[in-house]
Amino acid sequence: MKNVIFLAAFFLLTVSPVLASSGQHKVHWGYEGKEGPVFWGSMDPAFEMCSKGRNQAPIDLRGFIEAELARIPYTDNGSWQEIINNGHTIKVNVSPGSTIEIDGMTFSLLQFHFHSPSENLIEGKSFPLEAHFVHKNPKGDLAVVALLFEHGPENKVIQELWEKMPENAGEKVKIEPTFKPYDLLPKNRDYYRFNGSLTTPPCSEGVRWIVLKSHATVSRQQVERFKKVMHHPNNRPVQPINARPILK
Repeated sequence: MKNVIFLAAFFLLTVSPVLASSGQHKVHWGYEGKEGPVFWGSMDPAFEMCSKGRNQAPIDLRGFIEAELARIPYTDNGSWQEIINNGHTIKVNVSPGSTIEIDGMTFSLLQFHFHSPSENLIEGKSFPLEAHFVHKNPKGDLAVVALLFEHGPENKVIQELWEKMPENAGEKVKIEPTFKPYDLLPKNRDYYRFNGSLTTPPCSEGVRWIVLKSHATVSRQQVERFKKVMHHPNNRPVQPINARPILK
């Protein structure tokens, strides 16, 4: 029986994030009304960390602690595979080959997706768009690289994606990549770091968060197109920092 319980817990921590992000969990959650973030923790026992967790994401990054953060090596040999509208976000699945190195471990990029407005704030400042690059290591640990966008010139990579973006929830489109997955990221990849969680149910904790200091640009028209397809904001409100250090 103990082995069964252990395996069930391991499945929840390692597989559920993929299920949650693809809308396959039996409980329907959302961003509005009685399905919104304030109710996630009570919707299903599997979601209890959404209300009980002490290291939840996103956060308002502030009160930074100076640290000698190691440079993160990026290897970008993967490619786009498909773009999906799962009703919660627009997600791009990628083929194996794009990785980052953190804490002496290799994390492979699984997918990246978008939130508008941004989920994380920087000293109270919100951004019109945020991308999350979700990585996983062989042990099942997760690491998210977050990229914040500011209004500015049209983003060529975003434009390429938006031209294929499915407009209806549940739709997906195969895409022939013009760009590599990390081509969205700025050349300067200095970052802030904190320990957090998934920002969607089941809100599992133990996620390494890397928030890039440099931002990308996106046009107002590109943001509006994303918002029109989503029909509503898809950002979880910021969560208490509690005793967590935020390193820079």
